[in-house]
Amino acid sequence: MTRFLAAALAAAFSGSAPAAEPLTIATWNMEWMMRPGVFDALAASCFGRESRGRAGERTIPCDLVPKGRWSEADLARIRDFAAKLPADVIALQEVDGKDVAAQLFPDRVFCFTKRRAVQNVGFAIRKGLKYRCNADVKALGLPGNDVRWGADVTLEPGTPHAMRLLAVHLKASCNRDPLTTDRPDCRTLRRQVPALEDWIDARAKAGDAFGVVGDFNRRFDLERRAARDGDERLVAMWPELDDGAPAGADLLDPGADYGPVGCRNGHGKRMPIDYLILGDRLAGRLVPGSFRVLDYPEGGRWPDHCVVSIELER
Repeated sequence: MTRFLAAALAAAFSGSAPAAEPLTIATWNMEWMMRPGVFDALAASCFGRESRGRAGERTIPCDLVPKGRWSEADLARIRDFAAKLPADVIALQEVDGKDVAAQLFPDRVFCFTKRRAVQNVGFAIRKGLKYRCNADVKALGLPGNDVRWGADVTLEPGTPHAMRLLAVHLKASCNRDPLTTDRPDCRTLRRQVPALEDWIDARAKAGDAFGVVGDFNRRFDLERRAARDGDERLVAMWPELDDGAPAGADLLDPGADYGPVGCRNGHGKRMPIDYLILGDRLAGRLVPGSFRVLDYPEGGRWPDHCVVSIELER
């Protein structure tokens, strides 16, 4: 019996170890997602078109009332959909922090920024996956804390599979115009680009496997022009970020050739502004053909952005 057991053990260990399952990373902008009671309380002191909320203040625009309110029935439907998402890690945007996230993702843990505003950025992470929440990237909020911070997480820290991810939600309403356009939204987005590039360059210099995921609020398909004009003014985000310097900062957009995205949320197919951008080292772990756009079930209200995902080898 001992001889047969030894032979069986030898056979078991003679072959190569099975490869670990790929890690699925997704991003999801959930459209002003908050509990109905929180929304109702904020609606009473909303701000109008001629004003704006103060930096980091918990407030909502009046034109969101009442159409932007998510009901308890909506949350239950979204929770059912979220439970079936084939994703280990989901970068979240426009979510009112852990309070509502825990209702929608009861089997996950979270890394959210500590910014007080109702549109928060963070990660929902499958329980059991090793992770570390890093310091918020406050530089993306700019000196006046006018815009959203970045959420920074390390997955599987201390292992050969470690990767660093930054979740972002950049300034809206300048998704196709040159960044030199003299409008407040474009000026703000233009100022966020150096802060984002600083994070990318720091990760590349450190030799990290890294990615930047989330809502960039920018049509990269329209940005095949040079990053800067003849006066060295920044006009385009993507070529500025993907400049290949320093070494390791070459970037990959896995969905670049996918074209318009749609997911049965009533908005039809549109060119994306949500991306899963990979640095050079992490791009080498991309599972070919794994870029996906996930459809919502028929019926009911759904967020105005689609869920997009990729798979990464570990």
